[in-house]
Amino acid sequence: MHRRSILKAFAGLALCPLCATAGVAAEGAHWSYEGAEGPAHWGDVDAASKVCSVGSQQSPIDITSSVRAELPPLAIDWKGGVDTIVNNGHTIQVNAADGSTLKVAGASYKLVQFHFHRPSEHLIDGKSFPMEVHFVHRNDAGALAVVGVLMTTGQANAAFKAVTAAMPQAAGPAVKAPAAIDPAGFLPAGRNYYRYAGSLTTPPCAETVEWLLLTTPVEVAEADVASFAKLYAMNARPVQKVNRRDVLRSG
Repeated sequence: MHRRSILKAFAGLALCPLCATAGVAAEGAHWSYEGAEGPAHWGDVDAASKVCSVGSQQSPIDITSSVRAELPPLAIDWKGGVDTIVNNGHTIQVNAADGSTLKVAGASYKLVQFHFHRPSEHLIDGKSFPMEVHFVHRNDAGALAVVGVLMTTGQANAAFKAVTAAMPQAAGPAVKAPAAIDPAGFLPAGRNYYRYAGSLTTPPCAETVEWLLLTTPVEVAEADVASFAKLYAMNARPVQKVNRRDVLRSG
C-alpha cells in the first residue's frame, strides 16, 4: 500500500478508535474537509458512511434554541492522565490512559480520547468559536458520550499549551504524550451543558452519540490557537439540520 494510503487508513482509526463498534470507513477510503472528498461527499466514502448524507440526527448543530431542564450534573473524573498523542491527518488527538471516567444519569463511561477542531463545530446562536475540543467516552455496552468544550482566545491554558508543544508536525504513528497534558485543564469553571442526541462528526457519522456540550467556553492563548492552525487551518464539519430534535439545557 502506498504510504499516503497507509497514513489515511491509520488516520481514520486514530481519529475514531470507537468506530469498531459504530462502523468504520473502509481502509483506504479517503475523506477531507474540502473539495471532492469534503463533507458534502462523505456519504459516498463507503457503505458505512452513507448516514453522513441521509441521517436525521447528524452533528454538529447550531444551537439557536434550547429547553431548560433538570439535567443531572456531569460527574467528570479525569484523573487517569494521558497515554499518547497523534497527528492522524485530520486533527491532533490525545489518547487517554486508563482511569478517567464520566458519570451522568446513572451511566458510567470511560474517557478514550480527546481531539480538536478549528473553528468550533457547534455554533451558539450562529456564533462560531476559535476552536472546540471533544472528549470521547464509551461505556461497557459500547454507547458513546462526548463532552464538547468551546474554546475562545484569552488567557493561556497550560493544558492546551502542552498539547501544541508536543503535537507531531506531520501525520504518523502516535508518540508518548507528556504528563503536562491534563484533560481536566480544559474544563471551564461552569459545568452547565446542552444535551442532545447526535452523531460522530467525521465518517462514518454514526448516530450513536449522546452530546454534552458545555455552555461556558474555556480560554486559551491566541498564540496556541495559531500554532494549531499552522497544521489544521480548518477541520470542522459544517452544522447539520436539527430535524426537530430537542436540545436540553441545564442550569
